[in-house]
Amino acid sequence: MATLYVIATPIGNLEDITVRALRIMKEVHTIFCEDTRTTATLCAHYGITTARESFHAQSPSSKIDHVVSLLLSGHDIALVSDAGTPGISDPGSLLVSEVRARTDVMIVPVPGPSALTAAVSVAGVGVSEFVFLGFLPHKKGRQTLFAEIAESDRPTIFYESPHRIEKTLESLVEHCPTKTVTVFRELTKMFESRVSGTPSEVQAYFTAHPDEVRGEFVVIVS
Repeated sequence: MATLYVIATPIGNLEDITVRALRIMKEVHTIFCEDTRTTATLCAHYGITTARESFHAQSPSSKIDHVVSLLLSGHDIALVSDAGTPGISDPGSLLVSEVRARTDVMIVPVPGPSALTAAVSVAGVGVSEFVFLGFLPHKKGRQTLFAEIAESDRPTIFYESPHRIEKTLESLVEHCPTKTVTVFRELTKMFESRVSGTPSEVQAYFTAHPDEVRGEFVVIVS
């Protein structure tokens, strides 16, 4: 029986990948990637020559048909995202859902890096339980979510992009000015950083350091 492997890949530092992940990526028939160019960098670093194809949020339904066909033909397949664990705030969950519904092949997780768990592990804010929101919506429902964050007794964690981090901090200042905000930037990468304080303190930091309003962010509100 064929297997679909859901493989976690580094969120920054290329050394953060498991031996098992590397072996499977070399052995499968095809690696389906969120962006083949990003995965090509990882493959080149480790000498992986397996065929690569794209699967992302804009992929047509025919791409799912193609993956299913390969699996039903007995070929092992790997699914990777640009960084971290597929299915966590990326389109990989759709493919896994369709494969489960349309085949009886094995679907096997190959665990590893995740920006969510990496941030929680070093946050130092007593996160034994939390609410994870993934990427916040751009417009519709955004303010409602901030109101819910303000009322929540549990820490809230979400991802943010450099294009919206400043507006996010403005909303946190407005809705929950007394909570503690911890912002992780570029986890595991060369310019990794952590800023913590009230929303207004964190906002002031990024206002004073505009060169740091870039990269990928994990935000914890506690």
